[in-house]
Amino acid sequence: MPVPSFARLNNVVLAAFATATVVGSITCAVNDGSSFGDDDDDDGTSSGTGGEGGLILTTGGGQQGGAPPMCTDPGCVGNTPQGACDGALPIDSADGMDGARAIGICQQATGDSWGVVSATYVRSDGQPMTAPELAIGRGILNAFGSNVQPREGAQMLALSSGAARQPTDPGYMSVGGHWKDMAPHGSPPGYPKESPSCPGVTTGEPYDSAGLKLVIKTPLDALSFTFNLDFYTYEFPGFICSTFNDFFVAMMNPIPQGLVDGNISFDAQGNLISVNAGFLEVCYPQTAGGKNFPCAFGPGELLGTGYDEQSNGSAATSWLQTTAPIENPGQNIEIMFAIWDSGDGILDSTVLIDNFKFELESGVVGTIPDPK
Repeated sequence: MPVPSFARLNNVVLAAFATATVVGSITCAVNDGSSFGDDDDDDGTSSGTGGEGGLILTTGGGQQGGAPPMCTDPGCVGNTPQGACDGALPIDSADGMDGARAIGICQQATGDSWGVVSATYVRSDGQPMTAPELAIGRGILNAFGSNVQPREGAQMLALSSGAARQPTDPGYMSVGGHWKDMAPHGSPPGYPKESPSCPGVTTGEPYDSAGLKLVIKTPLDALSFTFNLDFYTYEFPGFICSTFNDFFVAMMNPIPQGLVDGNISFDAQGNLISVNAGFLEVCYPQTAGGKNFPCAFGPGELLGTGYDEQSNGSAATSWLQTTAPIENPGQNIEIMFAIWDSGDGILDSTVLIDNFKFELESGVVGTIPDPK
């Protein structure tokens, strides 16, 4: 008999004013248009639908109670495996979708399904990265040096203000100074800005930027997403709190509640990922820029990356994890990963990005050392 539909996705209750028909262990909630409609919004985003019967939820064969039901609708991520579609991508691929695959997003949005709507390599201002000399700033790598491997699959995305390569790769250029484009690039909205750890220091215009902009139709059951990043910089220790700092941002639109701009990757003090952030633990222990760097991880992850070429210099964060909430599941989000040098194009930095995953639980925006 018809019963009210209250379909539980993890800890979130979708109270749809609808009816449901229970057949065995499968519940099909009939959408009445009050939520998760199947028509596209005027702005090009889609709230999605589960097709004719709305969301399809199953608790498995004969399961009674226990774990919350799993959404198997095409618009849900459910228990569908994510990642592992990057085994043989070209190191110099110009296809933004290959960049998405390298970080673990395999699916393209079609019909009711979630996935990548568009993927474009861009500069720091979001404009297409079309200049040939900038192409070396993107790369799809199997490893980075002797001790750093992808966090999922066989490859990972590298973006660099220099060459997104390790010394054994074709096209590698020294991270000590590879100025690719003498013209400045525009900044992301709201930038440049001061780092809280460096009051009174405003950085210069971006140069030699590289980025990947993704528009993604989010799964209906995804409440957050996570990804891993690992930032390397040649600017340590000589250019802490300098106008010439390199920065990495992950700009999200719509902007998560509580943020003044769209960047979701920052340390506990609000510093962008840079030489000024509090995450630099891969280095030689020292005092620099008036700050003590215990370098708890030592320099091992610098070996073979090119960032080991200066004695007692360069630093990295090791793998970090950024989390951001999804406030309107089923609709489009835009994420722009970007790195750039400020004020000039010398002394380079590189960021590795991997293991992007949609999560069925809510999350608080921010970045922490990778829980592994």
